[in-house]
Amino acid sequence: MKAQVPAEDEKSPRPETLRRRGDFVRAARGARVALPAFTVQMAPRELTDSHAPARFGLTVTRKVAGAVGRNRIRRRLREALRLGGALGAKPGRDYVFVARPVSLSAPFAELLAQMTEGLARLNDRGAARPRRKQEDRLTRS
Repeated sequence: MKAQVPAEDEKSPRPETLRRRGDFVRAARGARVALPAFTVQMAPRELTDSHAPARFGLTVTRKVAGAVGRNRIRRRLREALRLGGALGAKPGRDYVFVARPVSLSAPFAELLAQMTEGLARLNDRGAARPRRKQEDRLTRS
């Protein structure tokens, strides 16, 4: 099954990207959803940026693949975001996709489906709640 590609006349807008390490760290402390090809992390932005478009970041570690594989995974995830994976994202939030080795060999249509599913699951859960810290878990027991 091939992914739907826009006609040459219509170009999909490129999603806004995360640039600073602090934004990636803040998203890692937020809510997360684990999927076979990647983990999606999400954190809301400051109140002043609550109506700004969603931003996205990609993380592919050396454990996942060599340099060529990591670059290929990044290109595939970027293109999946551009083609429609970002449609389920809510404004004023930052999303980070942490790739797994499966994302290198998974069919492209499956990447698109997992991307939209992950964003939908984060939004359905009311995922603006941050994860509890380890100390909080121990004191509640």
